[in-house]
Amino acid sequence: MTGLRWGLIGASTIAAEHMIDAFRANGGDAVAVMSANAGRAAQYAAQHDIVKATTDLDELLGAKNIDAVYISTTNELHRDQVFAAAKAGKHVLCEKPLALTLEDAKAMVAQCRNRGVVMATNHHLRNAATHRAMRDAIKAGRIGKPLFARVFHAVYLPPHLQGWRIERPAAGGGVVFDITVHDADTLRFVLDDEPQSVVAMTSQGGMGQAGLEDGVMGVIRFSNGLLAQFHDAFTTKYATTGFEVHGDQGSLVARDCMTQQPKGEVLLRSAAGEEPLKLDHEKLYVRSVRLFQAAVDGRGAPSATGEDGVKSLSVAISTLEAARSGATTAIDLAAP
Repeated sequence: MTGLRWGLIGASTIAAEHMIDAFRANGGDAVAVMSANAGRAAQYAAQHDIVKATTDLDELLGAKNIDAVYISTTNELHRDQVFAAAKAGKHVLCEKPLALTLEDAKAMVAQCRNRGVVMATNHHLRNAATHRAMRDAIKAGRIGKPLFARVFHAVYLPPHLQGWRIERPAAGGGVVFDITVHDADTLRFVLDDEPQSVVAMTSQGGMGQAGLEDGVMGVIRFSNGLLAQFHDAFTTKYATTGFEVHGDQGSLVARDCMTQQPKGEVLLRSAAGEEPLKLDHEKLYVRSVRLFQAAVDGRGAPSATGEDGVKSLSVAISTLEAARSGATTAIDLAAP
């Protein structure tokens, strides 16, 4: 397969800034876009050289020249749109979090499996060269037994991305559904282990509205006993991002790596001194689409599957519950 023909469900910023170019870089294209607002759909199509604009989901899904859909609407809409796409026989790349409840997310994965379509979650960070190098170094035993990890993913959410993320609980707003899900997926990927439980506290620093949290700190216990600390926020204009894994024989220290851009560095620190890991930087979303296309063609799996999306959502849901209850909360990783 030379490239997939994509329908965009949602005229989103992320599609404009990253995904359309990623489709085209892999020999595919965005051939249609759907938005609930007809004017926005038409304007978006014109701006991005997309032939078809519509407000009708059924019309988009009924098009024979669409192989796959990219869903980037607000979170509460994902479930029904995934169900409709799978029923129409379209492969699905869905933004995170997959849904607002674990039951819905599991049902979405099951629907795609039953309909025989490939489903992936758009967790871009596991495509970063920094995180792939860290995973490889851990597997090679370069830090010995991993004991602790730390993720710094506190950023400033720019005004053009605020909107529903800080205003609408019913749409799945808040920093935990928006950022902590990424931490969860990246930790699972780098550590190649599964989380068991979490403790957390959330905060409101003045950006979140309607009771939505705009900051969170917590600790996840993984099945091998490792403890992973995370800090996420929408409100920190001058923070830097990072990811660390500390073992009994060495440490991996990555900086400027929790980002959509192909950048960052990783240092390996051990008794031998400091060594920068060799990184093969590639655009994260280009790699994601390439692996998705290969999966559709029967070669391997997407970088983050639907099942991965379920597991990251489960961590986010348990994090919110832990913050509400003040108690250690189990993470449900039962297979969908």
